[in-house]
Amino acid sequence: MPDEDSADPAALRSYAERVRAEASRVGAQPGDPKWSDDEWESKLELVLTERPAAVSFTFGCPGRDVFGDLRRAGIEAWVTVTESDEAELAAEAGADALIVQGFEAGGHRASFADQDGVGEVGLLTLIRLVSRRVQLPLVAAGGICDGYAVAAVLVAGARAAQVGSAFLDTIEAGTSAPHREALRSRSRTSLTRAFSGKRARGIVNGFMERNLAAPAAYPQVHYLTAPMRAQARARGEAGVINLWAGQAYELMEHGVSAGQVIGGMAAELESALGAKSRTARRGPRRQ
Repeated sequence: MPDEDSADPAALRSYAERVRAEASRVGAQPGDPKWSDDEWESKLELVLTERPAAVSFTFGCPGRDVFGDLRRAGIEAWVTVTESDEAELAAEAGADALIVQGFEAGGHRASFADQDGVGEVGLLTLIRLVSRRVQLPLVAAGGICDGYAVAAVLVAGARAAQVGSAFLDTIEAGTSAPHREALRSRSRTSLTRAFSGKRARGIVNGFMERNLAAPAAYPQVHYLTAPMRAQARARGEAGVINLWAGQAYELMEHGVSAGQVIGGMAAELESALGAKSRTARRGPRRQ
């Protein structure tokens, strides 16, 4: 969902000068901090033409007209939510399923309102809260890097798990070399606006630490820092690129195929659910 062009011009100009200095470190110039709806209408036209089984929305909730068009085309509409109030709004608007994104998730926060303090709920808590408020299938997202976490969200009430960071260091991934190296560092993650102007979780690096007060201006800041990030990736310099990763990224497998990641998760899931079933059959341990 596109955001409105509500950035503070003065704050954006000031940040552009900071980015200019940062970009010079890697021999780049800042980009044009423009607003864009990222071809929103064209994307809707495309999905209505191609008719995939499902379309997923993030950063907000479409209107009833969009849901109606998708339903008439036989397409399910999924909406990512970060709070139970957002879940109710999406359900009332016509969503067919909800992706519940916990605070642990890597990359951008999907909150309808990009404000500090909004959508900062852990995944298991969010699943339970949303389950009490709406009766839609839930897909759990955030901090899921092994089969045991998949088991946990299924037991909590989700119908499926959405996995991201676990695939970042697979053979098939397009992850850059410096990003892959950072994924093996065991460094902490944090939320930042420094790279795109929207809150996103990544591995902490120098650029994040030097630019804690980046303005809330998405996608303007994204376009502003894009040339710098591209040049830094090409030069292998991880200190000024966005190293998106969820809080559980240390659990990921490195240098294997995506199929191996899925196979390992499936085995762990079966083991976790089997252990739960055996414990339930035995009943509580006598003292």
